[in-house]
Amino acid sequence: MLKRYARLRLLTLLGGLLLTSACSAQSSSTAAPYTEGSEYVTLPGPAQRYSAEGKVEVVEVFSYGCIHCAHFAPIAEKLRKELPPGVVFKLMPAPFSAEWLPFARAYYAAKQLGIVDRTHLQLFADKFGQNYPINSMDELADFYARQGVNRADFMRIATSDEVTAKLKGDLALIQKWQVDGTPTLVIDGKYRVTGATDQEQLAAIALWLAKRELSGK
Repeated sequence: MLKRYARLRLLTLLGGLLLTSACSAQSSSTAAPYTEGSEYVTLPGPAQRYSAEGKVEVVEVFSYGCIHCAHFAPIAEKLRKELPPGVVFKLMPAPFSAEWLPFARAYYAAKQLGIVDRTHLQLFADKFGQNYPINSMDELADFYARQGVNRADFMRIATSDEVTAKLKGDLALIQKWQVDGTPTLVIDGKYRVTGATDQEQLAAIALWLAKRELSGK
């Protein structure tokens, strides 16, 4: 199993909500190259999907504070481009800790401002490649300002009640999905990839599951 997890700790955030902290740390075939309980698990209960878009979804639970997510980001982008019509790729920021909460808020601010496509990889590159100090809300606001975003607009959206409510909903879904580290891939709210030997296989398993789910529809 790919070693991509830092151990969990508990922390009260988002108005008293109990959160868990983690930083964790592929090719499809008509045969069944992957098996239930080995490379992936079926989640208990009815499917709990991230969006109401109606398409099969591949969701990456990630954080800008996770170096393994930084390593996986270009692989995830390749996976997104390989998904067939009828399958969509979604990002879900993990608000697992006080340290990671600003990154989750920043993602939703960037999404509302329509700039995720051009800033997602750049934020990883600046933080882990260029070693810029990007951890606090102020430092994240500085990063987005360097990308041409109005700093005040970013801060207003990132700290809004709307984003806080979204993060609470995300955390509840993450707990239902039994996600305890990042990056984790969840397919259509039904399957979680668990047994990848490396990040390339992580993406390959998700692609195979997504195609199988699409064919079933």
